[in-house]
Amino acid sequence: MTSTTPAPAAATSTDRTATAAVTTSRRTIEYRSVPAPVPAPGTAVVRMASVTLCGTDAHIWDDDYATELPIIQGHEAAGTIVALDPTDQETSGWSLGERVAVSPMFYCGQCYACSVGRVNACRHMSVYGCYEDGSLVTEQAIPLQKLYRVPAGLDLSLAPLSEPTSIAMQAVNRGRAQVGERVLVSGAGPIGLLATLYLKDLGCDVTVADLNPSRLALAAGLGADRTLTVTPGDFPTAAQRAELDGLTGGDGPSLVIDATGAPASVAAGVDLVATAGRVVCVGISDAELRLTLRTLPVKEIDLLGSRNSQNLIGQALDLLDRHQEPIAPLLTHRFAFEDLDAAFATLVDPAAGVGKIAIDFSTSTSTSTGQD
Repeated sequence: MTSTTPAPAAATSTDRTATAAVTTSRRTIEYRSVPAPVPAPGTAVVRMASVTLCGTDAHIWDDDYATELPIIQGHEAAGTIVALDPTDQETSGWSLGERVAVSPMFYCGQCYACSVGRVNACRHMSVYGCYEDGSLVTEQAIPLQKLYRVPAGLDLSLAPLSEPTSIAMQAVNRGRAQVGERVLVSGAGPIGLLATLYLKDLGCDVTVADLNPSRLALAAGLGADRTLTVTPGDFPTAAQRAELDGLTGGDGPSLVIDATGAPASVAAGVDLVATAGRVVCVGISDAELRLTLRTLPVKEIDLLGSRNSQNLIGQALDLLDRHQEPIAPLLTHRFAFEDLDAAFATLVDPAAGVGKIAIDFSTSTSTSTGQD
């Protein structure tokens, strides 16, 4: 595996500036004028068009994440190439004006995980916007190998969803989903919803469980065959277990994707999954999970973790391109780049009904200035 590391910082021009949104301390974002990047060999300058926010962004904004502030957030991003190194412009196959999505993950290529092709679990992983400056900036210099062409027919505002879609696809791939398989997805947040879309694209029968009726409605719109409303402390109910048993001849679903990170949900999945089935945990939390050491060996299930993705951004873009209409409602809120305070406040508001929040740069007044 070839090592993939962040490119050296691009040269900067003294007569052009960009605007960066810097999270400086808990719930504090400052807009700063910074030198606009100039492309070093092997990089492109991307003018951002759209960045979507996720739960990790909320934790960083709340200074409750394993990163140091200040930082420029943003790891789900898409934009347009506005500058290339002259040699790259002639030989790289990339052109000015191309629409691109950003793969924000960097890996060392040398640790054990990387050596066996599991680069998504690299011990020394870095991610734009999480562990180093990211894409909440009007222009960013990005290695060419981290760019993916956005399909011509795909709305650029949907392209940043390729990053969470790739994470959902990784979880499904870890579970080795098969055509016609009965699958339970626990959690109808963005990852669970995008996993549902991918599972349906693969030809699976999908049941989605969640606490929130509006999220379950989104799941139905993405093709879920049925939805189950979760009552805290009482999942599955006797009726819900009977329904799942009826679908599976009493075996239970052969694959469970847990996108909650909640111990009770994972435990329920382990209980419900068929003997010799698979449970994939893609939801993350610091909560402790307790299981008896009888359940795993007696049922001989595969209990699997899933993190990030194995460079699936391109495949995710293809999936989004083919399913734009059902995906579009997932973008429940849009804010201009200048309105990040309101965007983050909405992101953490349980009453806001957030699916995904999109940050729109197209209406921004904080564009790059100076000579081109």
